[in-house]
Amino acid sequence: MSLPAELVRIREHVEAVARSVGLDFFDTVFEMVDYELMNEIASFGGFPSRYPHWRYGMEYEQMSKGYRYGLQKIYELVINNDPCYAYLLDVNNTLDQKMVMAHVYGHSDFFKNNYWFSKTNRRMLDEMANHSTRVQRYSDQNGQDEVEAFLDACHSIEDLIDPHSAFFPNRAITADETTADGIEPPRLAAKDYMDPFINPEEFLASQRERLKKEKEQSNGRIPAEPVRDILLFLIQYAPLRDWEQDILSMIREESYYFAPQGQTKIMNEGWATFWHSKIMTEYCLEDSELIDYADHHSGTVATQPGRLNPYKMGLDLFRDIEYRWNRGRFGQEYEACDNLTEKREWNRDLGLGLEKIFEVRKIHNDVTFIDTFLTEEFCREHKLFVFAFDEKKGQHEIQSRDFEAVKKQLLFSLTNMGRPFIFVEDANFDNRGELLLAHRHEGLDLHAGHAGATLRSVHRFWRRPVRLRTLRDGKCVILTFDGKDMSEESCDRPVQEEMFGKTDE
Repeated sequence: MSLPAELVRIREHVEAVARSVGLDFFDTVFEMVDYELMNEIASFGGFPSRYPHWRYGMEYEQMSKGYRYGLQKIYELVINNDPCYAYLLDVNNTLDQKMVMAHVYGHSDFFKNNYWFSKTNRRMLDEMANHSTRVQRYSDQNGQDEVEAFLDACHSIEDLIDPHSAFFPNRAITADETTADGIEPPRLAAKDYMDPFINPEEFLASQRERLKKEKEQSNGRIPAEPVRDILLFLIQYAPLRDWEQDILSMIREESYYFAPQGQTKIMNEGWATFWHSKIMTEYCLEDSELIDYADHHSGTVATQPGRLNPYKMGLDLFRDIEYRWNRGRFGQEYEACDNLTEKREWNRDLGLGLEKIFEVRKIHNDVTFIDTFLTEEFCREHKLFVFAFDEKKGQHEIQSRDFEAVKKQLLFSLTNMGRPFIFVEDANFDNRGELLLAHRHEGLDLHAGHAGATLRSVHRFWRRPVRLRTLRDGKCVILTFDGKDMSEESCDRPVQEEMFGKTDE
């Protein structure tokens, strides 16, 4: 449904203000929907048309109940697309619509300019509709139950991709890039006069030696080295029928489209909240709307015990960066200052805040954002802490307020979006055609139930026994699913540091 005349006027004003403050976004199309259609679109991951699957119906039912019982309400949905599509809830008041529009323009600017979104499909709205048509055709040909069961397996492993691989596309090695051994490490692009510094010969020689050893050790093994993009490996090597291969390819494409949203949740929501706050309070807010705006905005950034609010965390960090770079509270001179009073009153009046946050918005993801800009002063000011469950008391308690502990816990929860690192290690394990996966241990053991479910799903594609090598209580074990039963055995192979991380053994 198109916007009424009043909202068209508001949209034009908010858009003009957003562009005037420096936001650079895709052309944005707003559509008005009722709560049922909003929930339907949200259950499809923000898209108005996707292939049918029971998971989407479950999500729709959950959202609908939450709305009916007053437990949740979706104010807006926005799609990373060109043009960008956003949906407004028809029962929202004018103030909410205005605030949501400002928020949407912040998201659209982030989608367009953040580096981690640069490889996403900007025509995904059309692609999702195409996927829906193909899946429904396969359902007609092969039966809905069989296709839906295959989709279940696909969904259960849809996160087994390598989000960074989009930035390192495979390329053919030309003759002049090949050494006498047929091995040449990749080189970073550089001008001729800078090449010796960007690609030092000592480093290239060490990499040639490493690649040569790996080639000798692989002895024709597939893959020659561990592969993180398990979906791509299954597409290429698993004994799939044509329609199964096509559906798995669709799931993989959608996973790569959604991956940057998981990698930048704090930044993306923080950026949109920063700009809706600035646009509303400085340009678009009328006196009569002040109290209602404060009430609604405070709800957006409200905190709940034991839960991280990405809107608040991102907003506070962007504001902190702007403040620090405006006053010059960064760099060697500031860090070296040991006078607490002087440091607290430090102000070089540089005015670099806005320039810096636009730079941050362009380059970083959540992990690098937190790693680079989370400071001890910020943690102390915002009372951040690490909590843990006390079994004796039967409740969660504050475990530490130490800055290093807080930062480590945040980074740990954000790295790989909080999921374990799983690789394909050998597609012909022990020369029996079995698939060996490996878990890179990062300090926490795998959840046994989740690991078993993953092996069952991968077996659906591989159709032969699937194994998973991991650490449990510091010891190497291999979990196996043979198509019928799960089993576990000790691993007599040496623990590989490059896969598991260093151990005390």
